[in-house]
Amino acid sequence: AVATEWTLAELINNPRVLKKAREEVESVVGKDRLVDESDIQNLPYIRAMVKEVFRLHPPLPVVKRKCTEECEINGYVIPEGALILFNVWQVGRDPKYWEKPLEFRPERFLENAGEGEGEASSIDLRGQHFTLLPFGSGRRMCPGVNLATAGMATLLSSIIQCFDLQVPGPNGQLLKGSDAKVSMDERPGLSVPRAQ
Repeated sequence: AVATEWTLAELINNPRVLKKAREEVESVVGKDRLVDESDIQNLPYIRAMVKEVFRLHPPLPVVKRKCTEECEINGYVIPEGALILFNVWQVGRDPKYWEKPLEFRPERFLENAGEGEGEASSIDLRGQHFTLLPFGSGRRMCPGVNLATAGMATLLSSIIQCFDLQVPGPNGQLLKGSDAKVSMDERPGLSVPRAQ
């Protein structure tokens, strides 16, 4: 639910991405039937959009592990029993790993993308790349990664296909242009939900 909320906010604030996603859904699925989970394999931009949301707004922003034996990493001794926290949220926004890290740009995950795009096309969500770990990694990663990504892609495709996303003003009027933005402020918590 939190990832869906973040995605809708990103789509409202990035009409170019919403337009591109809608065009893809309409070209693959059309307007005569609803999106089905079997359509997702033919919607690369939607799949890239899901990855981009999980990069910027991971479901669990911190992954915790307990060290089972003393080890050394980059000169640091980690004692047995120590809790290690991996900040997934920060890595997803780190300019060492991501070009324009705060920009919502699904194109970074597209194969066969244009120039300046597709730099992260080989990265998957299954914990093999430590720059994108929204579901953790290794034996203890979330077992629902496939269900979550397929479900998220299907839900978002359906929303994009069936609804126009608009921002209501304080008196119920629809905001337009640069006024039609959703706050991207976060509030602290286990899942980092939007502030409002």
